[in-house]
Amino acid sequence: MFGGYKEAKIKPLLKMAVSRFSMASNKKSALLKQQMAEIAKMLSSDPPKEEKAKIRAEALIRDDGTIEAMEILQLTCELLFERVKLISASKECPADLKSSIATLIWASDRVDIKELSEIRKLLRSKFGKKFDMEAYENKDGICNERVVAKLSVEPPSAYLVLTYLEKIADQKGVNWVSKEKLKAEELAEPMVAPVGYSVQVAQGSGLVPVSISAYPASSNSAEMDPFVMPVIPVAPNNNNHNDANDDVSEIGSTSVASYAAAQPGSSGQSVFRNDNHSSSSAADPGPSPDDDKKGGHNDIPIARVCTMQDDEPDIYIPPAPGAPGSEDENKPPANDDFDDLQARFKNLKR
Repeated sequence: MFGGYKEAKIKPLLKMAVSRFSMASNKKSALLKQQMAEIAKMLSSDPPKEEKAKIRAEALIRDDGTIEAMEILQLTCELLFERVKLISASKECPADLKSSIATLIWASDRVDIKELSEIRKLLRSKFGKKFDMEAYENKDGICNERVVAKLSVEPPSAYLVLTYLEKIADQKGVNWVSKEKLKAEELAEPMVAPVGYSVQVAQGSGLVPVSISAYPASSNSAEMDPFVMPVIPVAPNNNNHNDANDDVSEIGSTSVASYAAAQPGSSGQSVFRNDNHSSSSAADPGPSPDDDKKGGHNDIPIARVCTMQDDEPDIYIPPAPGAPGSEDENKPPANDDFDDLQARFKNLKR
């Protein structure tokens, strides 16, 4: 039949497959050494990039298994090349070659060796489609167990990943111990998805102190929450509402919210005394008679009118006529002659 099994076609394909497996294995082995150096660099960083190293270690394990399977498949191709005469002379698959031929058929779509697809077509033409499907589905475990395990899509166990990381750290001289403690049942399961515990906070800008961890402090922890700005303690002010400079010096560089939070019994109300929404204390003596002159009990302190007897004569502000503290405070208002004033204004206009 045209395009069927031919010994002259399968022999060079088997020989070429052996060379392909050898080159692919050497290439992957060189890449594995480079990946090991990168993993060691991740573990030696401060802080260690443990989660990223675990993902790289899982890929390393998969490539290691692929190389191992390729070595077995390469031996299988060499065996079939030597026994090609037996294959050509047999109508059915020889019993001693059934596992080897089935393994090549099963691995034809799982390794990047194009010659295996051509070999599979020739073997299907020789032994039939039924044998080909049974081998491709690994019916009754006919294929090589080690090759099936190494080329499996299942992820490796967490124990194997940690073992690889420990061996790499020991080989490269890195002082590393895993921060994640796993139980016995968790070691047999695949590695859990990363949660980001090894990711540094604000690593792009570097503006967060190194002492701040990736997670905020819990509510029952005695330590300060790193995501809340510290509040500067402020002593409560007495009932002296006249001196506004004292209030400004007490606030300092803290924000209004921080200053309000620092007051005893405060729940975030405004720090200014004209806040009508803040609750009054039970011990508040109430408004005094002098509050009417000074702007009220809860108002912002108004500027005082300085007299000559003040301690700061350099900022003297003369009192207005009739105001408290002026010389004519007790004098009755003068009766001005408005007609005379109007006549004087007209003379000035001329």
